[in-house]
Amino acid sequence: MTANAITLFRLFLTFIVIAIFKQHTYIDIACIVTILIIFILDSVDGIVARKHNQTSTFGAVFDIAADRIVENVFWIYFAFITDFIPLWMPIVVVTRGILTDGIRGIALTDGKTPFEMMTIPWTRALTSSRTSRALSGVSKILSFTFLPAVPVFEKMQLNADFLKIFSTTTLIIATIAVAINFIRGVPVLVDGWKYIKNSS
Repeated sequence: MTANAITLFRLFLTFIVIAIFKQHTYIDIACIVTILIIFILDSVDGIVARKHNQTSTFGAVFDIAADRIVENVFWIYFAFITDFIPLWMPIVVVTRGILTDGIRGIALTDGKTPFEMMTIPWTRALTSSRTSRALSGVSKILSFTFLPAVPVFEKMQLNADFLKIFSTTTLIIATIAVAINFIRGVPVLVDGWKYIKNSS
């Protein structure tokens, strides 16, 4: 399976999850497991691309576009079905994504892929270092497994105190994930400013 096919499969699984979630407790649990698979595959597609020398400009852009779709769909959907995730969270994530991807699009016209455009050491480290990417990945995995777990636990009528603690913990994790998302977007704006000036 090619890296782009894996990326496409991740998108397919994302919309399957949204289509069947909240149908039955066991299906919901399967959806949570599927979300984990979606984010594991996000690492796999990059490994496959490098191992089989399938790296390309299209692949890099497609991978980022797929990441953006997955994140935006999940943030919007789980903010909609849960009553404790504030609307500002998906708004921040979507706005940040549109801005950074717009700048990356301008850089692409200059022949620079999303990671090649990052030339300042601290901006490159903040967007593409293993530590930065790991923190971002872990925060998203925790957010998107905890968020769907809240309505599942509510449906199972678990202990009220446990539900309150779990919901609060989920809100904290989601807030951290949005903060990391925003912080990792700032370097793109800083490093991309030269492309904005050159194109205006």
